[in-house]
Amino acid sequence: MTVSNEVSVLDRLLTNGILASACPTRVVLDHVTSKWGVLLLVALSERSLRWGELRRVVEGISEKMLAQTLRTLEADGLVHREVTATVPPRVDYSLTPLGTELVARLLPLMEWVADHADAIVGDRT
Repeated sequence: MTVSNEVSVLDRLLTNGILASACPTRVVLDHVTSKWGVLLLVALSERSLRWGELRRVVEGISEKMLAQTLRTLEADGLVHREVTATVPPRVDYSLTPLGTELVARLLPLMEWVADHADAIVGDRT
């Protein structure tokens, strides 16, 4: 991204009131950039996963937070929940087209975080 392109994007965002307290982007940002939201979206980036698979892949997430975050991401149209009527019922989670578009933009951020996490966190110890 060039500097002039970055400025035009910033100008557009500021013109649209992204920094205003009533801007709906705050709700979306809260959902998308929550600790578990980002990790679940990234976990689903390559394929659909079942509940237990998500619990194993996203280490440390509680059942409560997994359920709550998946419900939020589903309500936001980022994650699709598919129930298959079997015994026991099978539930698969996958990204919607909107979720896939978002993850394409999140992955460079996550790459940056992974590249710099040790330096940032290491400075605090």
